[in-house]
Amino acid sequence: MTVDRMTAELADWMPTQRWFAGKNRRVRDVSVLEYTELLDGDPQLVHAIIEVAYDDGGTDRYQLLLGVRAELPDHLAHGSIGTADGRTVYDAVHDHELTARLLELIAADAKIGRLVFAAASDAELDPALRARPVGAEQSNTSLVYGQRYILKLFRRLQPGISPDVELHRALHEVGCQHIAALLGWISGELDGEPATLAMLSEFLPNAADGWAMATASVRDLMAEADLHAHEVGGDFAGEAHRLGHAVAAVHADLDRALGHQTTGPERLAAAARAMHERLDGMLRAVPSLAEHEDGLRAAFDAAGALDTPVRLQRVHGDLHLGQVLRTPLLWVVIDFEGEPSVPLARRREPGSPLRDVAGMLRSFDYAAHQMLLGHVDRQLSFRATEWTQRNCDAFCDGYAEVAQDPRSQPVLLRALELDKAVYEVGYEAAHRPDWQAIPLASIDRLLTAG
Repeated sequence: MTVDRMTAELADWMPTQRWFAGKNRRVRDVSVLEYTELLDGDPQLVHAIIEVAYDDGGTDRYQLLLGVRAELPDHLAHGSIGTADGRTVYDAVHDHELTARLLELIAADAKIGRLVFAAASDAELDPALRARPVGAEQSNTSLVYGQRYILKLFRRLQPGISPDVELHRALHEVGCQHIAALLGWISGELDGEPATLAMLSEFLPNAADGWAMATASVRDLMAEADLHAHEVGGDFAGEAHRLGHAVAAVHADLDRALGHQTTGPERLAAAARAMHERLDGMLRAVPSLAEHEDGLRAAFDAAGALDTPVRLQRVHGDLHLGQVLRTPLLWVVIDFEGEPSVPLARRREPGSPLRDVAGMLRSFDYAAHQMLLGHVDRQLSFRATEWTQRNCDAFCDGYAEVAQDPRSQPVLLRALELDKAVYEVGYEAAHRPDWQAIPLASIDRLLTAG
């Protein structure tokens, strides 16, 4: 199959996918950088790296798995992209017959062209398992093999080793209990550098999503609005406490594995300047932020003026309730990829553990207040704020059992929470305009409390 003939069809199809990052940009051109045949015959499996050029001059590169069949079965018709040489080209992640090939190649430590498939040294893989795609697709695509393994395909590619693989490997080596075991990976090349294409890890079939657990607790509270958060049967504070303990343990294990550094106040001043720059961009995109500008800048300046040493180490980088799973025994942290919109080199830089803490505290606020969208009820709003504070305190209490209490650095923690909320305002403006009210209201609460 000549993938080069499919560029027009790909230009139409790719922007409709959940993982496509350029939805608010106009696609000018699509080109095929390289493609590799992973399985010949009918069906055929092709791995492709596609470059998308936008009218604004920017580019993105994406990884595709393309299936090719003379006749496409009905259950795969929704993934159809177009036709080439009289055969149908489609998104192969939905075809268990083809995705089985990926596991076979990883188990065999295979190399095809510039693609390298590798199993972890202590992994014992069953290459006969078949896969199904995870339904809740986000910026990447995940395949579950027989309820035992999960393969994450990184859709948007950048040169360099993925922090997800790098940090899972480091944590696995020091025996971290709060991660899923790393089992293998797929890598290639971009711009002459190694690039991570996929990561295979242990699948946790009996785990509950942290976001789902937290929002279920909020629903219980809203149904009993005359009760306080601690009086409702679905109180989440115990789990928030255990989660704080787990996050601190992961931070401690990252320190053991990769070390830390201590820098002077100049690093805080630089971080504050970066916060101001982000705010500058968001003010242009979201004028409603303007009423909070003075308070935000004062909070950022206060953090930048601190004269205390700053401890930096590798951290998660995008921690929230959707990035943690509750197994029957403990909390597990997943997706160490960092914020996808940030360049990979910056995601691999050391940062303050407080940034992860701030991300989780913001997530508690989201879990509580997203249910009030479109409703004006002072009693429910009070309960949501009460739930948020109760669980933020419980999380910090658990964290403080392992590491320094995050609340002992209130000026820096508050600035990081506000910086995260500013980012959220911009994200919601671009993707879910009705949700802007959540981070805007929390900015107001944080500034008022400060």
